[in-house]
Formats: sequence, C-alpha cells, structure tokens
Amino acid sequence: MRNLTYINTLKKQFYVLFIFSLLFSSINLNAQSNKQKKLEAQRQQKLKEIRQINALLSVKKKEEKSAITLIEDLNYKLNVRENLIRITNEQANLLTREINTNQKEITSLRTQLQELKEDYAAMVVKSYKSKSEQSKVMFLLSSDNFKQAYKRLQYIKQYANYQKEQGESIKLKTKELQELNIALSKQKANKQKLIEDNRIAKRQLQKEQKQRKELMASIKADMSKYAAQIKKKRQEADRLDREINRLIREAIAASNKKAGKKTSTGKFVLTPEAKKLASSFEANKGKLGWPVSRGVIKSKFGKTRSLIDNTVEVNNSGIKIATEKDAEVKSVFKGTVHRLFVVKNANSGVMISHGNYFTVYYNLSKIYVKSGDKIETGQVIGQVFSSRATGESLLDFRLFKDKQKLNPQYWLVKD
Repeated sequence: MRNLTYINTLKKQFYVLFIFSLLFSSINLNAQSNKQKKLEAQRQQKLKEIRQINALLSVKKKEEKSAITLIEDLNYKLNVRENLIRITNEQANLLTREINTNQKEITSLRTQLQELKEDYAAMVVKSYKSKSEQSKVMFLLSSDNFKQAYKRLQYIKQYANYQKEQGESIKLKTKELQELNIALSKQKANKQKLIEDNRIAKRQLQKEQKQRKELMASIKADMSKYAAQIKKKRQEADRLDREINRLIREAIAASNKKAGKKTSTGKFVLTPEAKKLASSFEANKGKLGWPVSRGVIKSKFGKTRSLIDNTVEVNNSGIKIATEKDAEVKSVFKGTVHRLFVVKNANSGVMISHGNYFTVYYNLSKIYVKSGDKIETGQVIGQVFSSRATGESLLDFRLFKDKQKLNPQYWLVKD
C-alpha cells in the first residue's frame, strides 16, 4: 500500500537525520570538551607553580636577598604568569566557540521540535477523525482479499507506532534542548570567570613587570658589582662541570679496564646486571619521581642569556630546583652511590650510577650515604643547602648517559 510505504520512507528519513544530528553534535561537543579539559589541566598546573614559588619565596623575604636572586625569582614568575594568561585566553576563546556552536544547535533543535510538534498534531487530528474501532474494522473488511486486509492491518499498526515514536522523539528533543540550555548557561558563567581571572593575572603581571624594571635600573647603576657576582657564579658552575666530567671519565676508564679493554671507548662496558638496570632506568623516562617533595624548576637545562647582562651566555648542564629550607633530597631511581664530591669554595654533591646512567645531586648541606651504598628509589640521600645570604634553597640536579648530558626535565614525571 502507498500509505504504508510512505510511512516507512518517512521513518527511515527521520531516523537517519535524527541519529546523524545527535552523533555529529555529540562528536563535536566531545572534541571541544576534551580540549577544554586539557587546557584547564594546563591552567591548574600554572596556578600550582605560582602558588609553589610564592610559598617558597615568601620564606626568603625574611632573608637579605641579592638583586640577582630577586631578578631570577621575578623572571620565573613572569614567565609562568604569561603562560597562565595565554592558556586562559585559549580557554575563553574555545568557550566562545562552544557557546556559538550550542546557540546554533539550540536554534536548530527548536526548529526541529516545532516541525515534530506540527507533524504530531496533524497525526493526532487525523487519528481523532478516524479513531472509532468501527471505522478500523470497516477499513479491514472492505479489503478485496486477505493479502490486502493483512497489509491494511500492518498499516494501522505502523501508523500507531509512528505516532508513538514521534511523541518519544519530541520528548528526547525537548530534553536535549533543556540540557543544552543548562550547558550554555554554565559555559557563559565559566567564560565570565576566566575573563575576571585574566584581569587579575594581568594586573599582577604589570605589577611584577614594574618591579623588574625598577630592579634592573638599580642593577645597571652598579653593574660592576653585579658583574662580579655573575662571574663568581659562573666560575663555581665551571668547577662543578669539570669535577663531574672528571668523575665520569674515571668511571668509564675503570669500567673498560675491568672488562679488559686497553683503550677507552668513551662509553661504559656494562655487566649483564648493569645493562638490566640501565634498561630499567631508560624505560622510566618521564616517570621518575622528583628529587625533592616540593619544588619548581627555576633554572632550565641548556643555553640561555644572563638576565642581568644579555651579552653573557649561560649554559646549564642540569636544572636548578627551588625548594623548601633544609628539604630532604631523594634518589630518583635505584642504583649505587658512585662518589661523594666537594667543589672547591662551594658545596657537596652525590653521584649515583644506574648502569651507564648517572644522576647528580649537588648543593647539599648534609649527606646520609657513602660511596658504594646500594640505593633504592625514593631513598633520602641528603639535605639541600639553604643560603643565609640569599635565603635560597636550590638543588642542582643533573643527568648523564655515559658522558652525554641529558635534560633531566624530560625524565621527571610531570608534577
């Protein structure tokens, strides 16, 4: 029958369009939601860094701090705050796009809902006009044959089902519309909060930029004094680099000699046990625990320009972690204490071997281990040195594979 075929065609078209619209909107919203969650996680990380550095630096305010240290602290906070503002802007922009998408979806849903209601109303009127059981019976009895009567019965059933399905579709669309309206209200509120947070962050950024400008002016007025401080720091760093390089060369030479190698290969000759340990260490890249319980990376690995004099290049062989006063220092992985060492006119350090990998913990005031000790992951090996002059508690943390310097930040778990 034509009516039955028409109803089936309508149902197929309706369901295809309905399911497609639901899937499309669901996929689109999920993709945006996932990106929003990722941005929020990044924003919370930056907020955490700011809270940590503020907590760590507030202790130092009681101490007499050098202008160089103050500049370093301010520069760190400015970088984190600028990243925070950038991420918050990205979130606000994404929310704007989500709001626009939802508003379009709401408009489309309202149109679909109106069409469904109009179709449903037309069906109800038609059903009412032919609702008597007698008319249905007469419709069946007037069939020319049994096959036609069967098809007419199927038509009556499908028509009734179609009415019911249309009614359910209206309910679903209405519910979806209500949920979108609620989501839209939340998104607008979230966007407003992000905008306000950014206003506060920008005001704080301007305040810190002003502090840095004033501090830089005072430094430039007495550059010779601060140039001497920079030179002293650089000399200490060079002595530390030379001492660590010497210890690693000696360790490689000893390893080669033990294995019967007459000339040094520049790399460790490892026993099966040491190979297994090195492989385990390498497998934990990006998963290693931090060497201190609380801290932020104040100085990153690699080449940078001096904050005081941009003509001076600084090449950091590791990272410097600002932490709490007298913080305990922990081994990031199991291994063996290779050497304890002291840098002339400076502080102490511990070198731990993990096969052909080495971790170095420098600027310690106390050491709780000795050469040859077997160390477990997370074991406390010493205490960080806290400077009375600057109020700083900085751990110099380094990582090597054979003689190659590695960026420790890539190996530590993201806090």
